[in-house]
Amino acid sequence: MEIHVSSLFPEILAMIFNYLDVKGKGRVAQVCTAWRDASYHKSVWRGVEAKLHLRRANPSLFPSLQTRGIKKVQILSLRRSLSYVIQGMPNIESLNLSGCYNLTDNGLGHAFVQDIPSLRMLNLSLCKQITDSSLGRIAQYLKNLELLDLGGCSNITNTGLLLIAWGLHNLKSLNLRSCRHVSDVGIGHLSGMTRSAAEGCLSLEHLTLQDCQKLTDLSLKHISKGLNNLKVLNLSFCGGISDAGMIHLSHMTHLWTLNLRSCDNISDTGLMHLSMGALRLCGLDVSFCDKVGDQSLAYIAQGLYQLKSLSLCSCHISDDGINRMVRQMHELKTLNIGQCVRITDKGLELIADHLTQLTGIDLYGCTKITKRGLERITQLPCLKVLNLGLWQMTEVKGLGDASEILPCYTS
Repeated sequence: MEIHVSSLFPEILAMIFNYLDVKGKGRVAQVCTAWRDASYHKSVWRGVEAKLHLRRANPSLFPSLQTRGIKKVQILSLRRSLSYVIQGMPNIESLNLSGCYNLTDNGLGHAFVQDIPSLRMLNLSLCKQITDSSLGRIAQYLKNLELLDLGGCSNITNTGLLLIAWGLHNLKSLNLRSCRHVSDVGIGHLSGMTRSAAEGCLSLEHLTLQDCQKLTDLSLKHISKGLNNLKVLNLSFCGGISDAGMIHLSHMTHLWTLNLRSCDNISDTGLMHLSMGALRLCGLDVSFCDKVGDQSLAYIAQGLYQLKSLSLCSCHISDDGINRMVRQMHELKTLNIGQCVRITDKGLELIADHLTQLTGIDLYGCTKITKRGLERITQLPCLKVLNLGLWQMTEVKGLGDASEILPCYTS
């Protein structure tokens, strides 16, 4: 008896369609009525984010999304009222408006006019017209929000952070990248330092403060006192923080990842403070901190030996610093030492001998390494990624099989 695909039960078809990409899921729905019905099963679209251009009215759009159980939406361009989305998807869980430059406080205010308890994730990054007024609406009506991305919203001030600290007690992730008006006062609000006005966002686990130039070590004191659940902290390009602030961070026992990239006032002394505290960091980035040198590697080996990822790009480290570090860093999987121009084949040999768990290494711009050092590195048993951008590629010729073991990503 011949069995055709059309004979399959809808549940079986849905299981098959679940393996297709989003475009494929949409195409099979156009084949026939049976396939359309099977492809509209909610299991097929679980976790899918709809990407929409909101231009003209489409009465069937939101009923179709709801039928398929889609609760995540990214708006690629916004030429209609945002309230059109909110009214059409009352159970929306994730709303991504990143890059919708024409979104204003007025437009957001018309959309958020009542509680939306289902909404957990809101991305407003690069919505440059958004101000503290919108944060007041968000704090009032989106009280179950867990992720809020305000990266590039340069009109946000400390007042907006006070509103967030007042209303968003379930917030776990907050991105304030390049919010230039945010200062220590605002971080104090988030950390619960002004309890008379706001409880604070004490459940925060991820906090991005990249390029917030008004922050000083006082912000780090607030964070260490109030945000005890913090796991990931990004302070890259924060030129106002210094070694003294690392003393505060060193007491944060739940912190997993710390990004200090291009923090010009962080030196070996700051790494000493971090290594002497109670930190159990898995990831540390001090790239482009030009006051970090070989002594920092000795401190890392003493107190931060559990690191799995370490980035030291363009730091003033040498083979001597590598020698001080490698014997203790048994768990290290990713090492980024690009543009560390004092590293030679000797340093690579030390890495190859001791960092046997490495899965990735960045040697971008390390111009003193030669074929000999590269041959040793490619013998690491777990290595999967090797970046050789700006390397003396003429010396790689003749490596034979060693050069084929790993993908070499060049810039």
